[in-house]
Amino acid sequence: MNDFQEQQYIGRAEILKALGHPIRLAMAELLMDQGSVNVTRIYTTLNLPQSTVSLHLTRLRQGGVVKGTRHGLEVYYELGDERVRTILQALR
Repeated sequence: MNDFQEQQYIGRAEILKALGHPIRLAMAELLMDQGSVNVTRIYTTLNLPQSTVSLHLTRLRQGGVVKGTRHGLEVYYELGDERVRTILQALR
């Protein structure tokens, strides 16, 4: 395997690791279904503490699953990679 191929597998593995928790999986599905949403919408919809959502959003960002865009004082999150949508659809 060459370096380019290895990097592709590493990126894919990071996505799968980031999705490998029930809360993160639920958050990713919420973003797939609702598009761009802020943290308040995520924690109220999933009935989770804000601190829990923030912790898991960090891991999802690190894995390339979500990206955030600042609008004034709020950050809106959406899926950061189209491969995530494909994975989530396959899991459904």
